[in-house]
Amino acid sequence: MEEIFTNIMERIAGGMPELSLIDEDYGQLEMSAEEDQYPVTFPCVLIGNIDADWRDQGLGNQKGAALITVRLAVDCYDDTSFESGTYDKIKDRRQMDLKLYKTLQRFKSARCATPLVRVKSRDYALPGYVKVFETTYAFTINDNSGQSL
Repeated sequence: MEEIFTNIMERIAGGMPELSLIDEDYGQLEMSAEEDQYPVTFPCVLIGNIDADWRDQGLGNQKGAALITVRLAVDCYDDTSFESGTYDKIKDRRQMDLKLYKTLQRFKSARCATPLVRVKSRDYALPGYVKVFETTYAFTINDNSGQSL
């Protein structure tokens, strides 16, 4: 699985140099009430939350139907109300999300995996004027690491 993570990170880095951080998602955006700042810089992409259902193929081989979640987080300090005249910042954030999608959709992250296919997306706001665009991709992976030597 580490190959999948690193290849996705490299793909995003090559396609989106405007990002300030690309990292494994280990809860950096879920800060507690005592904290006053996120442990990341924006805009950033966090990759994680792999969920795989495995089926035995015999002789130590398994096939997994897997999901991986990618979160784009952007700070939103600009006034984007219609009256402000700067509501184009909304478009800029949405364009960045679209660029990330185009970077990953149909990307083959490892020889043992099928290309990524988007299966779910949503966006939501976090405290501190942070907008998150979350996309889940599905892929199938073959694992023969259980074979006897």
